[in-house]
Amino acid sequence: MKVRRSDRLVDMTRYLLERPHQLVSLTFFATRYESAKSSISEDLTILKRTFQARGTGLLETVPGAAGGARFIPYILREDAQHFVDEMITELSDADRYLPGGYVYMSDILGRPSALRQIGRILATQYLNQSVDVVVTVATKGIPLAQSVASYLNVPFVIVRHDSQITEGSTVSVNYVSGSSKRIERMALSKRSVKPGSKVLIVDDYMKGGGTVGGLRSLVDEFDSQLAGVAVFAEGDFEGQRTVSKYTSLLQIHTQDEKIRVTPGNYLTQIFNTDNN
Repeated sequence: MKVRRSDRLVDMTRYLLERPHQLVSLTFFATRYESAKSSISEDLTILKRTFQARGTGLLETVPGAAGGARFIPYILREDAQHFVDEMITELSDADRYLPGGYVYMSDILGRPSALRQIGRILATQYLNQSVDVVVTVATKGIPLAQSVASYLNVPFVIVRHDSQITEGSTVSVNYVSGSSKRIERMALSKRSVKPGSKVLIVDDYMKGGGTVGGLRSLVDEFDSQLAGVAVFAEGDFEGQRTVSKYTSLLQIHTQDEKIRVTPGNYLTQIFNTDNN
């Protein structure tokens, strides 16, 4: 049944938003709506203009018989800044202080609206870079990794501290915790990451960087390449971190049971060279 343009635009928008980074052919849309390819091209032009004006993302059009459209989500600097400012205000509450200099963040990392924004922000960094898989460690990094992976439209895998029979054969590494200096162990199923993959490490919180260092060692064990490291927040740490290249949305400082939250390095690193 032939579909009206207004209905087509709504359905095309939904379809593209649910499949970021996936090339969808003009033939597919033409068949789906029983419309001429010229009409579909006009529709895509409208969507491209609207997405860009609203800061929703890029809509790339690929010409030729095998061409089509690809939606690439991103976030504008002012929207990212607004979210970071909101998080600074919320996390600066003195009641969030936990023994050991930690800050309670579980409620935020369990909030769908916050997770969507964090995923969108972190995925923007890899707008023009190739990522094959997102890796995190159980447990609090899981929702973050899932959100980032959904915007990049790639799989995400979970590294665990102990092997489980449901994972099959695993690869494990020992690493030194950056904060406690204890020897820890982490394992990942051999089927999780293909050799040669470009791996993005995502985690909720980093102090000394020991956990991220362990994840980086696992990436090497899979003969894969590290695409980057992204964390929601980094905490105070005296000494040399085991990780030097990473991006963080927030920096959390705790002293004398007081909390001070400042922007991480994300905004300056990403938007100083990005036109979004």
